Amino acid sequence: MNVRWLPRKIAYDGSQLRAHWILRATGLVGDALVAFRGPCALPQEEIADLEDLLDHAKIAGDDMLHFIGERFDDGDLDRATLRQRLLVARALEILRQMAPRARDLRRDGDDLFAGKGKLSVSVATRSAVSTLLHFGINVDNRGTPVRTASLGDLGVEPGRFARAVLRQTQLEEDSMAHARCKVRVRAEA
Repeated sequence: MNVRWLPRKIAYDGSQLRAHWILRATGLVGDALVAFRGPCALPQEEIADLEDLLDHAKIAGDDMLHFIGERFDDGDLDRATLRQRLLVARALEILRQMAPRARDLRRDGDDLFAGKGKLSVSVATRSAVSTLLHFGINVDNRGTPVRTASLGDLGVEPGRFARAVLRQTQLEEDSMAHARCKVRVRAEA
């Protein structure tokens, strides 16, 4: 899996959750996870989560860290959702290492919380050729429509955190590929 930190600010508006956006934005071909920092404001027509759409939810933040993932071998939303949850769980592990004094960090499905504040947003979906995911985490709490928590509250530097998540995700993907390839099928000599 290719991973890359994009140092330029990019405003996340949902249009990045499209097939081949990573290729067009970075030149990376194939399965990839990229991260960048920027504001978030999703118009209703770009909201992928139907519950959020039906609730007329506002998804916004003035400064967030975004992860966009695309895989071409999944083809199946179940596996995409499992990978999304693995990414969120890995992010929680890394947050606990980087902010050891932070209390009450927890994961609920594909979201992270710190105390009563929502720390992240996340969605997994499909395109005609791939599965896609977005995981966004608040850098600060400005411009958010609900009670939130942020990396700033936890004393975590966003770029360092993003690079750690990218690196650990790549290691996990490589380990999963290795584990898949080193076993024999049942009844094989």
